[in-house]
Amino acid sequence: MTTNGEQSPKKLLLYSFFMSSCSFRVRIALNLKGLDYEYKAINLFKNEQHSPEFLKINPIGYVPALMDGDIVLAYSLAIILYLEEKYPNHPLLPHDLAKKAINYQNYIGENVGPEAKIQWVQKQAGKGFAALEKLLKDYAGKYATGDEMSLADVFLAPQIIGLSQRFNFDMSEFPLLSRLNEAYKHVAAIQDAMPEKQPDFPIN
Repeated sequence: MTTNGEQSPKKLLLYSFFMSSCSFRVRIALNLKGLDYEYKAINLFKNEQHSPEFLKINPIGYVPALMDGDIVLAYSLAIILYLEEKYPNHPLLPHDLAKKAINYQNYIGENVGPEAKIQWVQKQAGKGFAALEKLLKDYAGKYATGDEMSLADVFLAPQIIGLSQRFNFDMSEFPLLSRLNEAYKHVAAIQDAMPEKQPDFPIN
């Protein structure tokens, strides 16, 4: 309760899975903006995303999903843009129009699940990373489009980290992205959002 008798706002509720790169990027955005949220694990290996209980929350049936009071949002980009509008602290989109456009372009397909073939993943990622090296070369600073973390980094970090850790992807051909990968290791918002830091990460 607030002092004037009004109900205090409910904590944000994130339906997430520790291995989901889409959930990973939303966790980064929440952390960058310093937002307190409750973590609700949805185990994709056990098909909990298709349970009647979860489908009442998110009829689309996938993670992440974010509940903000009576509002329920699905799809990571929609969630992040919503957070960007409602919680403008630590903006993720630059004011510069060219850099903003680069942020919108900086997207790698989400179809890299645990069942994906390593050879296919590496081939597709190689194409995407080669394009990103060219796209970002005139804009990158400490991070993807400057010296502040932006939407581009929120999307890039889970892909680079996931590919290098889960698929042993060779980053040597991509010096710019390799440098960003090193920078991400020192960003608390990213490290706190790592899969192994989540409550549903298996201990064994």
